[in-house]
Amino acid sequence: MVDESIDEYLDIVERKFGSEDDGFEFYNSYALEKGFSVQKSYVEWDEAKEEIILRKFVYSREGSREEKNMKREDRKRRPRNLTRVGCRAKLVIARVKETARWFVKDFIDEHTHPLAPRDLACLLRSHRRISDEQQADNVEMEISGLRKHKIMDILVMQYGGYDEVGCTTRDIYNFCHLYKQETVTAGDAQMVICHMMARQERDPNFFFKYLVDGEGHLKGLFWADSQSRLDYEVFGDVVVFDSTYKTNKYNLPFVPFVGLNHHRSTIIFGCGIISHETSESYEWMLRTFSAAMAQKHPISVITDGDLAMQRAIRVVWPDTIHRLCVWHIQQNIVRHLGDDLVKEEFRSFIYDRSPIEEHEKKWLDFLERSKVTSEESWLHQIYQMRKLWCAPYLVGHCFLGLSSNQRSESLNSVLHTHLDGIMTLFKMLEHYERCLSTRRLNESILDIVALQSVPFTEVDASSLEKHAAQVFTPAMFALVRWSTNAASNCTMIEILDADNLSTYVVAKKDRREKKFQVHCEVKEGSLDRISCSCRKLECLGTPCSHILYVLGILQEERLSKCCVPTRWTMSAKAAFPKTRKNNMYDYSVSLKRYRELRNLSHAACFLASQSVEAYDRLKLVLNVQADNKKSSSGHKKMHEVWSSAATNDAS
Repeated sequence: MVDESIDEYLDIVERKFGSEDDGFEFYNSYALEKGFSVQKSYVEWDEAKEEIILRKFVYSREGSREEKNMKREDRKRRPRNLTRVGCRAKLVIARVKETARWFVKDFIDEHTHPLAPRDLACLLRSHRRISDEQQADNVEMEISGLRKHKIMDILVMQYGGYDEVGCTTRDIYNFCHLYKQETVTAGDAQMVICHMMARQERDPNFFFKYLVDGEGHLKGLFWADSQSRLDYEVFGDVVVFDSTYKTNKYNLPFVPFVGLNHHRSTIIFGCGIISHETSESYEWMLRTFSAAMAQKHPISVITDGDLAMQRAIRVVWPDTIHRLCVWHIQQNIVRHLGDDLVKEEFRSFIYDRSPIEEHEKKWLDFLERSKVTSEESWLHQIYQMRKLWCAPYLVGHCFLGLSSNQRSESLNSVLHTHLDGIMTLFKMLEHYERCLSTRRLNESILDIVALQSVPFTEVDASSLEKHAAQVFTPAMFALVRWSTNAASNCTMIEILDADNLSTYVVAKKDRREKKFQVHCEVKEGSLDRISCSCRKLECLGTPCSHILYVLGILQEERLSKCCVPTRWTMSAKAAFPKTRKNNMYDYSVSLKRYRELRNLSHAACFLASQSVEAYDRLKLVLNVQADNKKSSSGHKKMHEVWSSAATNDAS
């Protein structure tokens, strides 16, 4: 045993190192095997103060706590545990000027304390280190929404135990905090803009625009990637947006623009941030949105009751039908009205479809009976905006069945899940893009289901229902099937013919007094156009039960083209690229290369693990590559790897 110790001692004192870092790495590895932790201590520089010529590495428990810190009377916190025990273990290395090599000048391997066992030594400070590849994976997992303790659980599972990971949960917290601090230090708004500029380099159709004040502060920002712009081209007939939530440390209103795709799922057209909720800010936002979407204005828009937003819509989109969110109206009813009977009667005005003249009379009668006399009352104020929420004024307009901005609210709810009041703009952007990616994944899943299957119909179902199952997406067919079933409850009242136009007066069997007129236009002996006075086809985009009943009377076996809007079919995206490439997460060239190699290595490692020969061969190759690894420059290096601005990496 003594001979082995002497041999080990001689082996160490005779070592040479290429650099100071090599010396530290050697001593730290030696300390790990022995069960103690080391740190850098005394240093000497040359006369010009340009190069280090001597470095001392000591045991982390060397020395002792100063006497003045042991007897402080102004202490407010409980003292930390004592760790210094006066251990003299050390390694001193010096540099030879002529060869630039380092040699061991002094080495003491005597300890005055028990050493840690190997399975615990990995938890000592100098042995806890997050490698470059772990840093890259940690950033990815945090962006995906995983909590730090979950990230640690995954690393423990991947590496086969906590003693093989090389870090603790606290180290992961510290790394993520420092990484976020570097983002803020680099300029939060500037970091976001650099990220978008890099996105625009990779995707020429990526659109973004920002506005700053005279002092250079961010006043407004809007962005939409190429797929969002294509989505708007197809599905931009109805847009829903609001700025209910403020989800960042600067309290800047966050404004997502959303709509419905061909599966009636929420789809995102773009997103914006403004400094203040003023008419001017919203006007800039809407004009920028229009510029991104080739000046195509939506047919209809649904928002909350913000007055500044209403004024901006009237100015920028004067021909767009504006509707206030019914949910917000309901909330205001609860907030401003105390009498339950008055509440219920007021709610009836939201859905009352009687003619406008009759509706006005009902309203005046309601005010008189409710004894509302003040012109400043909330009832009077909200009624001044009646054209934005009362059903008689909105009948026949296309809202795709939407009556509230819950699509936008639900998106905000998802966005709010991992957001807090101290989140930076860049972290908020990462979270937004993750939500966007999730929705696109869901849409892709619905697309493949629709392409590979047809909704079930009964054997004795009508030919119209079977045809609808083939042309509509499954989600929309569910609505059409409801109308198909309801058609059996219709009855014919009379038929009015005039040249190529026939009018069928239809009613429900149990409500014959309420009649609907179905107009059929025939050209060249076939049905060319059909419409109903209920306007469901124009408003929702699916044929109503009255139309389906008349088509059955006419013994039509297929739905005419006017009954099947392209936006509700799988042909809606026929103009889209056949292969959709998502470059949302291509933050830098080096990160893209790392991901590709990592994915390849995962497959190669799994295959190699199946045999001893392949395992030894691949391990040899990987060890050679690992030996060439340069020391990491820490969080700054990882910040550059993940920075969108770092796109000019060496190829």
